[in-house]
Amino acid sequence: MKINFVKTGRWVGATALTAVIALAAGQDEAQVKNEKILNTSCTTCHDLRKIQTKALDAEGWAKIVNSMIEMGAKVEKADIPMFVSYLEDNYGPLPEGNGKEIVLNKCTVCHDLKRVRQHFATPEDWADTLNAMQNEGLMISDDELITVLRYLARNFRQ
Repeated sequence: MKINFVKTGRWVGATALTAVIALAAGQDEAQVKNEKILNTSCTTCHDLRKIQTKALDAEGWAKIVNSMIEMGAKVEKADIPMFVSYLEDNYGPLPEGNGKEIVLNKCTVCHDLKRVRQHFATPEDWADTLNAMQNEGLMISDDELITVLRYLARNFRQ
């Protein structure tokens, strides 16, 4: 039996590509569904800032979601675990420490916590980032800037 490695390689490549596309489509659908829940069930009663500044883990978000459902929020029971995961991923926990509250109140005006939590940099790069954010309109005192720089450099160091 003769194996055509070129044909087999193309088939494996095409199969892998199809799987990646299907996975991405599923993630996009979940993202859209979660954003719809957020917009139709959460922000009908309060604005997004209340969510952006919580920084909770999955357990904390589950408690909040369940208490909101008790108060009338419309979230299907089957959607709760997926929605809690979405909240934790995008508005999830930050390490405790001096500077956390400033990050929650200043950085989340423009960025979700996922962006902050996924960015690792040297202290010098964090200083450059914060200076760039000031040029974009970040209103922060010199003392707050130093505190945030220390917080980010300590907790999100490359």
